Amino acid sequence: MRRATVLAWGGAGLGALGLALFIGWWRVDGPGAPEPQALRPAALTDMTFRLIDHEGRDVGPGTLIGRPAMVFFGFTYCPDICPTTLSEISGWLDELGATGEGIQAVFITVDPMRDTVDAMAGYVGAFHPSISGLTGTEAEIARAAEGFRVRYEQVPTEGGDYTMNHTAGVFLYDAAGRFVSIVDPHEPRDFALPKIRRALDAAASGS
Repeated sequence: MRRATVLAWGGAGLGALGLALFIGWWRVDGPGAPEPQALRPAALTDMTFRLIDHEGRDVGPGTLIGRPAMVFFGFTYCPDICPTTLSEISGWLDELGATGEGIQAVFITVDPMRDTVDAMAGYVGAFHPSISGLTGTEAEIARAAEGFRVRYEQVPTEGGDYTMNHTAGVFLYDAAGRFVSIVDPHEPRDFALPKIRRALDAAASGS
């Protein structure tokens, strides 16, 4: 009887320890962990880039403040992830309907050498009309990427051409320019839409 009680208490103690360790992992290294401040995208109010949209208008961080924003980095020569993500963004905007009309969807190139204003206009024109394409000088693209904590690099290919490796993810901001969340590539719509609605809710509540 006493042995069974000791074993029961021991099992309960191990269970509690295991639960505590799991909760600790979840908060520190797991999905529930906050993003390290050094890797967390900056607020739009802390950025200083100057770019040009696909209609030739100047765009800076302040242009994106006032309405919730979805920001994605890529390039027009991208064979798969960029067109797929822009198609997904188009689908999210369609599903949100009137609720999503206040969202700015922004596609920033990491390949300004090839992605001119005209090239961006032709490219984003194939997707949702709410999506804007931004380009600019290499220095200003680098400045924008630094603010969003985006990494990219040119990778040579056969025949003297090149492609671009880059951070893939859709950055969500509320109307005050505060970072809300990231939608990962190919994230199911059932997960992506609640994140987008969080940005909309934050804008509506002002918090």
